[in-house]
Amino acid sequence: MPTALPHYAFGRGAIAVIPLSLACAPWGLLAGSMAIDAQFTPLQAQGLSAIVFAGAAQLVAIGMVKGGASLISIVLTTLLLTSQHLLYGMHMRPTLSSLNTRWRMSLGFLLTDEFFALVNHYDRETFNRWYALGVGLTFYIIWNLFTLAGIVLGKSIPGLDQLGLEFSIAATFIALITPVVRDLPTVVCVAVSLLCSVWLSYLHWESAVVVSGVLGMSAGFACKRLGVGLK
Repeated sequence: MPTALPHYAFGRGAIAVIPLSLACAPWGLLAGSMAIDAQFTPLQAQGLSAIVFAGAAQLVAIGMVKGGASLISIVLTTLLLTSQHLLYGMHMRPTLSSLNTRWRMSLGFLLTDEFFALVNHYDRETFNRWYALGVGLTFYIIWNLFTLAGIVLGKSIPGLDQLGLEFSIAATFIALITPVVRDLPTVVCVAVSLLCSVWLSYLHWESAVVVSGVLGMSAGFACKRLGVGLK
């Protein structure tokens, strides 16, 4: 792939990300409609997707704005919810280190869970920047188009956020996670995170998702260190 023509590699990336982009369609619709419901102007609602470009964080931030949360609370929560991108960046740094600053900044802005899922398995020799750009830019454009659709529908169809569109978030992450569950430590990590999130949510813990993630990773790490399930 590194020697592929730019337009060919870009096209491959664009095609590869389309299924994940469409899976996030309800998510984008919800981001647009919730912003309108929270009294954002259409320009502000679209700008949130164009500049922030972080689905889950956007939905949470919009909900916090609607609930009257302070700016510092919104910023800290957003940073916490998107903290995995720091790990993504650290993982991909050796692969992208040979690119110039403009390329690194561009791909860094386009870095999402979906982008990482499709690009992270390439090493420095097999990585193609045009393929990565095709993945990231296509997802960015489709996300913003669905946000725009959500803005339009949010103004004409009240209560769009009551249709259960947020399930697309869970469905998308299930699709992203399933292919990498290949050994027992990973299974333990996923299972512990799942069970703890359900239990802590039932107990009405505000940090249920974060705590569950930490517990799951700790359990998976412990299994790996003990050699459980490894050959």
